[in-house]
Amino acid sequence: MGLIFVRTTIIFITLFIVMRLMGKRQIGEMQPYELVITLIISELACIPMSDNSLPLLYGVIAILTVYLLHQIVCLIDLKWKGAKTILSGTPSIVLNKKGIDDTQLKKNNLDVSDLIASLRIEGYFALDGIEYALYESEGTFSALPKQDYEKLQTSLPIVIVTDGKFDKKNLKITGKDAGYFWTALQGQGCDELKKVLVATVDGDGKVYFQQKGDSYKIFHLDWKERLW
Repeated sequence: MGLIFVRTTIIFITLFIVMRLMGKRQIGEMQPYELVITLIISELACIPMSDNSLPLLYGVIAILTVYLLHQIVCLIDLKWKGAKTILSGTPSIVLNKKGIDDTQLKKNNLDVSDLIASLRIEGYFALDGIEYALYESEGTFSALPKQDYEKLQTSLPIVIVTDGKFDKKNLKITGKDAGYFWTALQGQGCDELKKVLVATVDGDGKVYFQQKGDSYKIFHLDWKERLW
């Protein structure tokens, strides 16, 4: 019992020192290689704590070796720009002045719903009110709103169509059927529903509409009063 306490204490102190030396990034801000190293260290720490037959020194050496590798990779990351791209990746601009970049979303295994959710978390709801939005290489999200953003976001937009499919739940909120919106989209030059990347509508009838591979359009439905 006492031996387990001593071994665990030694591993804890070793881990504490190593993690302090590795820096102050939070898990969500870590580069991919940093997260991998952190996971490896946690596994290495468990083995000598639970297996008394394994010399404690083996576990300490393994943890210190991983730390040394971490420092080498960090040095490479800082000194060579090409290596930084390989090790850490590059930011992905997923929304620009033309609208949503579906190609960049797919490269990051994301879809339009993920982008809209990220924008909502940042406090932005109107897609046409954003100048640029991007995901950093470690996964954090940021957006640059347009100067007149408050004027563009006057009512909560809801998704009507995403990736070529109507959202039946949101259709009920509008009190309109799919045929009503499909007619409106056809009037904007859409000939196939599957080509629609996203279409949102707010309570004032403002529609954000974008087809795959095309720039977005803004048009207004003839609603006599705000619906929500």
